[in-house]
Amino acid sequence: MNHRPFEDWLLNEQPLTPEKKRDLQVHLQDCAHCTALAEVNLELRSVKMAAPAAGFTLRFQKRLAAQRVLERRNRLVGAAILSAGGLGLAAWYAAPYLIRFVGSPAEWISAGVGFLLTLLSMACAIGDIGSILFRVLPGFIPPFAWLVLISAFCGLGLLWAVSIWRFTRFPRGV
Repeated sequence: MNHRPFEDWLLNEQPLTPEKKRDLQVHLQDCAHCTALAEVNLELRSVKMAAPAAGFTLRFQKRLAAQRVLERRNRLVGAAILSAGGLGLAAWYAAPYLIRFVGSPAEWISAGVGFLLTLLSMACAIGDIGSILFRVLPGFIPPFAWLVLISAFCGLGLLWAVSIWRFTRFPRGV
């Protein structure tokens, strides 16, 4: 038996339509679980609310402020420990390279020039490969396939833009 809508109706304090009231009464005649829930809910609503002790809100606010300060301090200490550990690990891995780098200016200058030359030669090679592909590829792929590929890429781009828009929206109101 599905108790879900009846439990929601019993526990929510929103007024019910006459049809829902009728359905609830019929269900309560057959279901001991929901009947017990209705009785407990009725008892809880009929009990007089006890007033809090004098100064309760002030004590609660002070304790809440102290707890927030403690949580902020714990987050700060945790971030400091995590940062120190990450920096220590990075230093451990980078130490051999840093020692060589600091050792002789001629070595790091030659390493830097070599790195730049490697980047330049890779860029030239990628440019040559790209120009060859752009000259050869259109002859192998029919125009209809190009249309399908371009449409698919446009659709993926639109899907990406909409998903970014949906995830970055902030609800307003309340």
